[in-house]
Amino acid sequence: MTDDKRENSAQSDADPAALRQTLVDELKGKGYITTPAVEAAFRATPRQLFLPDASLESIYRDEAIPTRFRDGLPISSSSQPAIMAIMLEQLSLEPGQCVLEIGAGTGYNAALLSHIVGPDGQVVTVDIDEDIVAEARDHLHAAGAANVTVVCGDGGLGYAAAAPYDRIILTVGAWDITPAWREQLGPDGRLLLPLSLNGPQKAVLFERSGNHLTSVSIVECGFVRLRGAFAGPEMDVPLGPEQGIHLRIEQPPPADAATIYTWLTGQSLDRPTKIAMTSQDIWRSLSLWLALHMPGYIGLHASGETTRRDIVPPLFSWISNNWPSSSTIGVVGAKGLCVLAPPADRALDTEGLAETSFEPLVRSYGLDTDLANKLIAQIAAWDSAGRPSGNTLRIKAYPAELAYTLAADDMVIAKQAHHLALSWGA
Repeated sequence: MTDDKRENSAQSDADPAALRQTLVDELKGKGYITTPAVEAAFRATPRQLFLPDASLESIYRDEAIPTRFRDGLPISSSSQPAIMAIMLEQLSLEPGQCVLEIGAGTGYNAALLSHIVGPDGQVVTVDIDEDIVAEARDHLHAAGAANVTVVCGDGGLGYAAAAPYDRIILTVGAWDITPAWREQLGPDGRLLLPLSLNGPQKAVLFERSGNHLTSVSIVECGFVRLRGAFAGPEMDVPLGPEQGIHLRIEQPPPADAATIYTWLTGQSLDRPTKIAMTSQDIWRSLSLWLALHMPGYIGLHASGETTRRDIVPPLFSWISNNWPSSSTIGVVGAKGLCVLAPPADRALDTEGLAETSFEPLVRSYGLDTDLANKLIAQIAAWDSAGRPSGNTLRIKAYPAELAYTLAADDMVIAKQAHHLALSWGA
């Protein structure tokens, strides 16, 4: 029997309802699902209706499934169920509410929203591509989600025709809070979005507070980014002749792509940090610290066959839908770049963010001999500051045209439509 026939046979023998319940049990057991309403939505909504071309095994694993690619990078996907559950819990939805979703994708998240707000509620979901919108409509129709309206448009503009909204949720990463989202939010409404903070994304739940928005909760996340007129300056710079290696940065890099690739494939020097940490520490805390304190902060990513070439140090490694990926973080300058690298004896983490401590290396490329020293110094400063976590971060988002007063220790990220004032609590 061929591999394809074996897979088809396994598909026919699998019980999607049983697989769905097993996934929900896993999400509940890990604390991602905490309320009956969110649990009921996941148990009642068949994910396979929204991913007809994927295998049942992958559909009911707790992982994201990319559905559209451009230049070797995903531009649309069905998000990881864990982060979907976490964000639905953040929203605190109630029956009868009106919800705006930016990023329809497959329609699966809109179906979950639909179930929670019930037949007296309304969900509007917006996507920028006609083909994505058409498929989402078909999927939602098949799932019987009659209270969902799928709109083709630029998500940065929201959808004024159905405003105001009790809740607005983005399932795409945003560089800024657009004026439309703030204006279309009801007086007691809440806005939840994966917000870029100089590179790292945090799922930030905001509520109104006078003339500005104040964060209510913040969790780690990673989403494909908003496209259209409000996409922001973030960019993925392809490196090398083959697809699969990208440098992610908030502003145009200080060196061109060919030069950076030459550095990465040339000689490098490893230096010890002498500071033990876990993958969770880096994901939740260090990445944000470096992004806020070091100009030129970058993410470096490899996917597919390029992961085998070891050009990108595998600080993080994972496999999604049988597709290997690896990434690291660091900083780039005009004469070189430095990134974090795992020690040689550290096993690759393919099952998530491991809690085992290790001492990462700083790997430097190019001619900038001082950049590694600066990176090591910032890692030491992060450690001395108590490793502040994104979970204790507080953000106030002020419309850019308004005057505002800062506390002594506030840090400001000035975006186009809003200025973000950041502070850390206990």
